[in-house]
Amino acid sequence: MLSLAASPGRSHTVLLSRLLWPTAVLFGSTLWIVFSTILWTSDSVNEMAVERQRAQLNAAMEQSLSQLVTRLLDLAAVPAVFDGLDAASPVHGQGSRFNEQILSLRDLGSVALITPEWRPLAGAVDGVPISPESAVKLRQRIEPVVRGALASTSSPTGAGRTRDAVVTSVLFDGTDPYAAFAVPVRITSGGSDQPAILVAHERLVTDDLRRIAAFHELDQFTITTEPPGDLNAAVPLRNVRGEVAAYMTWVSSRPGDLMRQRLVPLTLAGLFVAVVLFGVVAGYLHYIARDLAATEAHSRNLIGRDPLSGLANRLLFSERLDKELHRLPRAEQRLAVLFIDLDRFKDVNDTYGHQVGDDLIQLVAQRLVSLVRVGDTTARFGGDEFAIIQTGIRSRDEAGALAKRILDSLTQPFALAETQVIIGASIGIALAPDNGADRETLMRLADTALYQAKGSGRNRYSFFQSRMDETIRMRKMVEEDLRRAISCNELVLHYQPLFSSDGVTVVGVEALVRWPHPTRGMISPAEFIPIAEERGLVIPLGEWVLRQACTDGRRWPGLRIAVNVSAVQFRHRDFVGKVVNLLEETGLEPGRLELELTEGVVVEDADAAESAMMELRALGIHLALDDFGTGYSSLIYLRRFAFDKIKIDRSFLESMEATGESAILVHSMVHLGRALGLTVTAEGVETPEQHRFLQALGCHQLQGFLFSRPVPAAEIDGLVARRETLAGAPAAA
Repeated sequence: MLSLAASPGRSHTVLLSRLLWPTAVLFGSTLWIVFSTILWTSDSVNEMAVERQRAQLNAAMEQSLSQLVTRLLDLAAVPAVFDGLDAASPVHGQGSRFNEQILSLRDLGSVALITPEWRPLAGAVDGVPISPESAVKLRQRIEPVVRGALASTSSPTGAGRTRDAVVTSVLFDGTDPYAAFAVPVRITSGGSDQPAILVAHERLVTDDLRRIAAFHELDQFTITTEPPGDLNAAVPLRNVRGEVAAYMTWVSSRPGDLMRQRLVPLTLAGLFVAVVLFGVVAGYLHYIARDLAATEAHSRNLIGRDPLSGLANRLLFSERLDKELHRLPRAEQRLAVLFIDLDRFKDVNDTYGHQVGDDLIQLVAQRLVSLVRVGDTTARFGGDEFAIIQTGIRSRDEAGALAKRILDSLTQPFALAETQVIIGASIGIALAPDNGADRETLMRLADTALYQAKGSGRNRYSFFQSRMDETIRMRKMVEEDLRRAISCNELVLHYQPLFSSDGVTVVGVEALVRWPHPTRGMISPAEFIPIAEERGLVIPLGEWVLRQACTDGRRWPGLRIAVNVSAVQFRHRDFVGKVVNLLEETGLEPGRLELELTEGVVVEDADAAESAMMELRALGIHLALDDFGTGYSSLIYLRRFAFDKIKIDRSFLESMEATGESAILVHSMVHLGRALGLTVTAEGVETPEQHRFLQALGCHQLQGFLFSRPVPAAEIDGLVARRETLAGAPAAA
């Protein structure tokens, strides 16, 4: 349920939190993304810079060794350079062309030619001719390179050897790094070829490496055996066993740090601006939230308030009643729900206009508010309906005392439109928890008690009693059964004949509805017609009666069929059209239909009633004014409206024998009707004396138990048959 009691402050806080939190999260997320992007980008730039420096160092080292590698390849490519070498010779190539060429490569630390089994063929180690002992020393330095050469693709001859066949490695012997080279070759000795490996190694001087590093802007280049802090800015050097023995390190350039130094201040400045903007936005959101909260509070107030009286409306009343009922068990008290309906409010509206009626509603609201305590709720449901929640009471007497004060106050005159207006009120009261503990039950029971108060004479109050609820349930059951009876054609019509003044000749019948209930027996119209009028069933009920009467009427030629029409049915916007449709449907001649109307039919809207009656008369339908003499202005209606008949109410005949005044009134009404050219019918004729008196007065038609009670349609069939037999032919209408 919509809460209409929320405070503006709380609404303001909730609304502000809903606006600020998403904004703050979005703002923080944006900052995190910006700073994360800066850090990630700067780290990536630093890594790229170190990788570039490492690549430059490796490329520089390869370039410095490239000339030596080239010379070694050139040596291996000289034709017949290996001729005359013999692995079995103890001299190890002395005087051979290979040794001569070695002399031109003195800048290499060692150059030698060995077999795959590491037997020396020729060469020098550290400037000394190679021997088996120095071959072992050489093996300790360059064995990984030789293994790589042996694993490479063999070449059939030394000529045409390419750089791809050279195996090169930079190793570390614990003192300095050195470069080792190996290339597989084939030598000719004794007319046959045999495989051999041309090997060399050259120590790399640290100063030379520093010059290379300085050329490539590698600061603080050094060779260390300790692992550096930044392994990215280092080139590992391995020993002959493949283990990392040292590192060439330098202080890497970090352009990413420079990026941070430049971007972070700018970002912080932007952050400051963003914080300022966020503060401005937050302030503006605070203003908007406060304004929206005030608007929301005003809207809630309008939603929960009746615009005319300023009182709570039904929605707010229901919400507050729920809250009070929820609080009731803890308070150990009672509460009362009072439903108030103003008496004669419609007369004020009709007499003085709707503006005066609105002013009266406002004055009534002011008086009601002045009578209740702070904490009680006064509401207007609409029209002239009000309601009160009286809290904190300990007995029903307190609710009765409030109801009495309300009645006393509302019966005091109201000064409106320069006149004094006097109204009253009817009040229904339901108590909690005595009568119920939920909102729907209490409101229903208070309405039931209000109905009882109005039915008991108005301007009074009634407490709900269980028998009232039983009555309501019974009426509801009757309503549901009646609705089904109409739709299922379970009702029946009885007809009471109308006789001419002689009391013998039948001139017409009046249709009277009866309800044979399956469990309650025959129910008279006095019981169920008021329920039909209250529950909106009178229109379908009236249509059913009119259709059935016209259908039965076709069986009785020469008789006029009279049907009573209620005010609600007659004022229906399409009543005339429905009558025409029913006549066409049943085939009854319009001149044989007579509609009986009461003063209540025409008193509400005389102009519309006059128009409808003229249309009906134009069709040939007869109109009768029923219960003539009981209203206060029947003469006015007789003069204005074109009735064909007046029916004198039975109440005049019931007391006619006891007093002479009733006889005088009946005499006057009969002569008035005859003077106006109207057919005069007297109802309720029950004695021969009444018959003779009315016959002497010149009353045209008579109806009553003296002649016939209401009977089923089958008995009318027999009555018509006897009439035709006596007359010898159907009587004219």
